[in-house]
Amino acid sequence: MVTILNKDSDLTEIKKAIAKRKVKKYFDAKKFCGALKFEEDGLKIQQQLRNEWE
Repeated sequence: MVTILNKDSDLTEIKKAIAKRKVKKYFDAKKFCGALKFEEDGLKIQQQLRNEWE
C-alpha cells in the first residue's frame, strides 16, 4: 500500500493517513501452504527448470 503525502499536508492529515493503514506485523506464510498442487515432485521441477538454460 502506498500513501502519498504532499509537502503542503498538515500534521492532522498525515496522522489520518497513517491511521488508515493496516499494517501486518509479520508475513503469514501459512496461508499459502498447499495453495499450489503439482503432479510432479518439487525437486524434479527445480532440476528441469535449472537444466533448461543449458
